[in-house]
Amino acid sequence: MRALPTPGRRCQIVRFAAVGGVNTLTFSACYLPLHRLLPYFAAYTAAFVTSMVGSFFLNTCFTYRTRPTWTKFLLFPLTQVTNYGVQSAGLVALVGWCGMNTAVAPLVAALCALPFSYLVSRRILRPSARTGPTTKAGPPPVRSGGPA
Repeated sequence: MRALPTPGRRCQIVRFAAVGGVNTLTFSACYLPLHRLLPYFAAYTAAFVTSMVGSFFLNTCFTYRTRPTWTKFLLFPLTQVTNYGVQSAGLVALVGWCGMNTAVAPLVAALCALPFSYLVSRRILRPSARTGPTTKAGPPPVRSGGPA
């Protein structure tokens, strides 16, 4: 059984959810106008990419409180591959199989992808201490001879 999240981790999850709310608004602000001009899936993809760039900066600076770097920026789309896949499959299923309205279906699909998105983005933007170089201070060297 897993331990409960620490208070710091809980705050991080709350910040992630807040960023998700902002991303949802950004996505909707892009998707809904584009939906009138483009096929729904093209509008969805353009809105997704736009909100992903915003998500990177909000998550690095606000959620995980880490410095944005070019490396993280270039890796961040990898964190969204799962998210995009889950959302895309959900969108197609909700619209094609369930007949859901194309203006609402992306929001429902996004909710299904949230847990995956959090875990993967945390892994990329806040790598564990084990992934970086280690500089452990070992015991002091033993000196031979003479009093200590």
